[in-house]
Amino acid sequence: MQRVAIVGAGRIGVVHAEAYAQMSNVELVAVCDIKAAAAEEFAAKYSAKAFTTMKALLSGVEFDVIDICTPTHTHIDYIKQAAAAGKQICCEKPLTRTTGQAMEAVRICEEAGVTLFPAQVLRWFPEFKKMRELILDGAIGKPVVVRTSRGCAYPSRVDNWFADVKNSGGVALDMIIHDYDWLRWCFGKVRRVYARGLYESNFPLTDYALVTLRFESGLIAHVEGNWARPSGFLTTVEVAGTEGLLSYSSAETAPLTIELKAKDEQSISVAVPESPVSRSPYYLELKHFIDCLEEGRRPDVTAEDGLEAVRIGEAAIRSITTDRPVALA
Repeated sequence: MQRVAIVGAGRIGVVHAEAYAQMSNVELVAVCDIKAAAAEEFAAKYSAKAFTTMKALLSGVEFDVIDICTPTHTHIDYIKQAAAAGKQICCEKPLTRTTGQAMEAVRICEEAGVTLFPAQVLRWFPEFKKMRELILDGAIGKPVVVRTSRGCAYPSRVDNWFADVKNSGGVALDMIIHDYDWLRWCFGKVRRVYARGLYESNFPLTDYALVTLRFESGLIAHVEGNWARPSGFLTTVEVAGTEGLLSYSSAETAPLTIELKAKDEQSISVAVPESPVSRSPYYLELKHFIDCLEEGRRPDVTAEDGLEAVRIGEAAIRSITTDRPVALA
């Protein structure tokens, strides 16, 4: 049984709490939020204790796991305090705001002997998991070019911290970090990053980025993200290989298809059956983390994976602001 404390009573904190509430091997014992009313309301729903500071949380209740669901720029401080207290750590993406902070987080947790799990949930979405399986199975031959797109309305919060790109990183870090992690999972190491976007352009309630990644394998990926879709969320993926095209769109009834090249030059389109799940990807992600702790296994998403995704996002921001490509060591 893992006793969990959540830091951050906002939207993603609630999502995580709902997932933990469905697990037989988890007890949600506490929530911490700087807003007392939010912490009290959250705690009452889950019969947990409410706190407004990490110091009070760490001294006021016994727990094993801390789940950090606060604004990105606050992550490193919470990770430091949790690691010093010997707590196992789940941290919502991005792992930290900067590469330097992410490197420090990895080091601190290694030295403390605690697990640091970056919550990169895209790996547990069935369509993205299936696409990776098809790619690795050679369903479209050797992948050559990938294009991903992810967009939604501008995220609004009471304190509007997303609007401060110095804290949030904008879409280049906060949003399409999902795609960076999935692409690394599928295709390996990124060698170079070049990006264009609206970072620090001060367009009200709008952000956009187009990031080109060149992988060590030679594959090129174009990763597009925007906070400019008033009609709602949409994500698409195209993976072009030597033998065909794998496509996904969240807007389609049959979202996943493969177009294969035929000997007579006629293309063959094949719909890939969906893999329905009774549990949300957030549940599957957090259940994996908890089970790994229970069984002494290393999670499939490592602290280093979280670090590398931040490294790509920060390189994209640097490329946007300097109009130059950035090589990754």
